[in-house]
Amino acid sequence: MDRWQYLLVLAACLVITAPLEFLGPGVYRYAKRTALAVLPVAAVFIFWDLIAITADVWTYNPQYVTGLELPGQMPIEELLFFVVIPLCGLLTYNAVDGLLGRVRALRENKARQAQ
Repeated sequence: MDRWQYLLVLAACLVITAPLEFLGPGVYRYAKRTALAVLPVAAVFIFWDLIAITADVWTYNPQYVTGLELPGQMPIEELLFFVVIPLCGLLTYNAVDGLLGRVRALRENKARQAQ
């Protein structure tokens, strides 16, 4: 079970943040915009990780990864990390922004009604 820990944590992050899709303007509903935000940054960090792995600066404990590796000895979990965590961050940001927008709109309505 240990070898699935990294993947399980990533899955838990997705499950926990999935409902946030409905509290804001959405992330998954705008797949192209989301991909344009996440993929270029992920590419930079993947390249950075591959350099660190090749230079033996960065390693992964084989006990906690599945053993599926990309070229350059990068665990598949690390690639997924660079997609999943930004998605969760975008979901959180959009949900907070959406909720704050609703709060602002309510305050404005109350202020107009009070006049």
